[in-house]
Amino acid sequence: MYRMILYRGFEIHVELTSAEDLYEVSFQVKGGEQLVIPGGRSGRVPLRNGPFTRRWAYLIAEIAGQAAIDLLLGVATGDQPPV
Repeated sequence: MYRMILYRGFEIHVELTSAEDLYEVSFQVKGGEQLVIPGGRSGRVPLRNGPFTRRWAYLIAEIAGQAAIDLLLGVATGDQPPV
């Protein structure tokens, strides 16, 4: 199963693989070619402590992807919404 989420100008690609009734999940952040990022680009990041239900897998991957993007761009301060 696959889902793509837009967040702050980036794409978070979430992929689930079935493990019986549960799912293993990985995500990949795409976009932001103008940023200098150490290490390899566009690698899939498997999430630990699984397998998860489908709903939890998508939620956890989305939050992990958003946290990674927030680290790259910085978090908005005060009442300003994220760009």
